[in-house]
Amino acid sequence: MNLAWQHFIQYKPLLYELVARDLKVKYRRSFLGYVWSLLNPLLMMCVMTLVFSYVFRFDIPNYPLYLITGQTLWTFFNESTNMSMYSVLQNGALIKKVYIPKFIFPVSRVLSSFVTMSFSLIAILIVMVGTQSPFYWTILLFPIPLFLLLLFSMGVGMILSALSVYFRDITHLYSVLTLAWMYMTPTFYPVSALPENIQPIIQVNPICAYITFFREVVLYGTMPTAFMWLQCIAASLLALILGLVVFRKMQRNFILYI
Repeated sequence: MNLAWQHFIQYKPLLYELVARDLKVKYRRSFLGYVWSLLNPLLMMCVMTLVFSYVFRFDIPNYPLYLITGQTLWTFFNESTNMSMYSVLQNGALIKKVYIPKFIFPVSRVLSSFVTMSFSLIAILIVMVGTQSPFYWTILLFPIPLFLLLLFSMGVGMILSALSVYFRDITHLYSVLTLAWMYMTPTFYPVSALPENIQPIIQVNPICAYITFFREVVLYGTMPTAFMWLQCIAASLLALILGLVVFRKMQRNFILYI
């Protein structure tokens, strides 16, 4: 852990360049560029609000804000881990030429997705103003669940990037897993809409905990419970430590498979 942190500080300029490269590639030849980071969540919110408010009729107060808060966090996790999964494979030529701490590549993908999500927070602010939502003092705590989700995504991203070098099938399996994971995460539905015997299973989902934490401080103006704090912090640290351990152990033979 300490060695990884030293490498992180030492190669910070390279990390910055990799993040900047990812952002430039993502919006290359796009007329609106970074504006899409704002428009995408707003357009998705409009479509899904229409579907789930009038077709499936989820009776949730201020549903647009409920929806966009969950969708923003889930999109970040889904995008960052998917991008991380390919990061080592896509930088194979560079890894073969020079020595670089290889964990830099999945971390840079997660950070570039985090920057994109930061623009999406403006969309949440627009929805809050548009729906005349109250601004509680607890909104000042919103960076906490985002930071914890960032650490969790880094851990998962490092595991996926290492596994994909040895097992290419993981890239196909993960798309199925994230689809199931998305439906197990209350981004567009309330947990109370599920049968009582299923609700505890959903609440164990760490992404559910981060989204609930975020909604508590932004949407409802309440302090998360001590258990929720513990769940979010524990999941982040466990994922990050496990990611570093797995990646460090598996990176020794990367050169033979990329």
